[in-house]
Amino acid sequence: MGTALLYDEEMTKYKLLWVDPACKIEVPERLTVSYEALVRSGLSDRCISVPAREASDSEILLVHSEAYLEAVKKTPYMTLEDLKEFTLQFGDVYFHPNIYHCAKLASGSALQLVDSVMTGKVRNGIALVRPPGHHSMHGAANGFCVFNNVAIAARYAKQKYGVKRVLIVDWDIHHGQGVQYCFEDDPSVLYFSWHRYEHQNFWPNLRESDYDSVGKESGTGFNVNVPWNKVGMENSDYLSVFCHVLLPVAYEFCPDLVLVCAGFDSAIGDPEGEMCATPDIFAHLTHLLMNLAGGKLCAVLEGGYNLTSLAQSVCQTVQTLLGDPLPQLANLRGPCKSAIESLQCARSAHRRYWSFLKHAADPPMTDISTKHIKSTMEEEEKREMAEEERCTEGKVWPEPPERLCPPVCSGSVLPDDVACPDGLKRLSSSKDLEPLLVSKLKNRSRTAAVDGDGVTTFSRLYTLIEKLVANEIRNGLVLVPDVTAAMCVVQDLTSDLVKRVLVVCVGKEKELDYVTTDGKVLVVQISSEDNEEQRSKYYIPVCLKKGCSDTSGFIQAVFGLLLPLGYEYNPDLVLLVRMPGSGVVDSMWQQLIGLLQGFAKGHTLVLMQVNEKASMGSTASALLGHPAPPLQELQTPFPEDGDALERLRERLQADWKMLQTTS
Repeated sequence: MGTALLYDEEMTKYKLLWVDPACKIEVPERLTVSYEALVRSGLSDRCISVPAREASDSEILLVHSEAYLEAVKKTPYMTLEDLKEFTLQFGDVYFHPNIYHCAKLASGSALQLVDSVMTGKVRNGIALVRPPGHHSMHGAANGFCVFNNVAIAARYAKQKYGVKRVLIVDWDIHHGQGVQYCFEDDPSVLYFSWHRYEHQNFWPNLRESDYDSVGKESGTGFNVNVPWNKVGMENSDYLSVFCHVLLPVAYEFCPDLVLVCAGFDSAIGDPEGEMCATPDIFAHLTHLLMNLAGGKLCAVLEGGYNLTSLAQSVCQTVQTLLGDPLPQLANLRGPCKSAIESLQCARSAHRRYWSFLKHAADPPMTDISTKHIKSTMEEEEKREMAEEERCTEGKVWPEPPERLCPPVCSGSVLPDDVACPDGLKRLSSSKDLEPLLVSKLKNRSRTAAVDGDGVTTFSRLYTLIEKLVANEIRNGLVLVPDVTAAMCVVQDLTSDLVKRVLVVCVGKEKELDYVTTDGKVLVVQISSEDNEEQRSKYYIPVCLKKGCSDTSGFIQAVFGLLLPLGYEYNPDLVLLVRMPGSGVVDSMWQQLIGLLQGFAKGHTLVLMQVNEKASMGSTASALLGHPAPPLQELQTPFPEDGDALERLRERLQADWKMLQTTS
């Protein structure tokens, strides 16, 4: 279906016409460097170009007052002095004779993107627009923003397409108070924002930007704020908030459309954010949202004021929307103390509204609330010391790694009498295995001797693994008579090819002789088997009361345990094993495959037993990158499962820092 790209050079044709230190960073080059980077990298040619259009008055009035719209309409005819005087009515914004035209184009571009996605012309897309929008309010411009592009798009999608639930994810470094005010009493729109806050000492300095502002009236619980009270946040901090706050709530909400306020001032080197998250983190944040809403995702540019990290972050986002393999994120150390405090507060504030957060801990005992703090001399000294440690605009970081797409997306090793799903390449030839390896395979097999067809199957499997490691094939599907034996065999086949293998075992299996202690293999087993014994740091049994058939408990385990573990472990290969009779429903299975594609540059090997071939179609669809169907309304997880997962998390977090949710 493709990825839409909206860009119009016309939106670069306004700029600040007088001296204003607060506004000088909002420059036309923000747009040009982003688009030129997409052109240079060849990404723009791979996208479907969609023309911009102006939003109509009626569309702008979905969010803004008529009086405000009429006032902005007069700006093209104002003198410079009139524009200055008009600007003084608002905060941290400037006007130009062409800005009204550009603001209509920015909002109209967001609407064009929604149209393209909702009508199925594209799967997803990004709109590179200017001016940004998430700060503008019902009757006021604010923070470089004239019309609230994403808020207008959300109301438009609801009105024109009957969208029941919209998720808005705002990863800009500033709080999008305009979006919050627009939807704070609306349960059909879930608004999530993380933002630099520093106990209300950072712009826009609003008390309602804190974690305990959760919405009003019928919208209570549908406004999720995660305030950053320190600068220098890293990839680990961003991923932790996604895994432990946003994704559980978003999947329970089950949106029909995802809109992203894509502000890249939260990237390293930005003078506004002063954070240390690298541009490739946005590849992963985008990926984690792409299996929601059947893949219907619209990203709309907001902030970003370091022209280097902005362009890099835009490219990383677009590559992921196009379906390219994700870069590996090395050296994730777990969230910092301040991030954990914010995360813990947000989880605690929302536990009464979202069953997936029901077992969240109380807020920290220390007072980290965001009542405006009057700085004492001691606090000023601490602030000055912290300034010296902050990421600055001159911060140097490596270029994001090249993301190469293998020539073949998915390969398969199947019995001769099983038809190969469309889109998968069947491996029918292989090289001979070394005698020593054949001997090890025979010793591993607990059923029939490994000879004849067995050796042929495993030699093809070895060839497939070699091609995954060589990046000739991205992922693969293997059907075997005995997955338990084959799972052990894969460990031998991969021992000399990759450093780290993440094994995800879905379903019950008692004989765990593939457990290791050397760190080359990390096993996470999700089943109904009540086994809390931790035989190794690298074997993690997850017990669910109803096993893998309980989708609510399963998805809780995926977000709360599996994804954080996978990110910290950083595997070179993922082996996903579906045990016979696991009971996992196809939609959950597809979601799991899609989420695991974020690891190991997408090198995922799915192992299933021959009698599970009814699920081959859904497996192939997920491996080929098609969005998983929504999980629909999830039931409240069993309380016992929530308790067990929290106990397991507490026990493991000494070894695995990405599991930390309490300070």
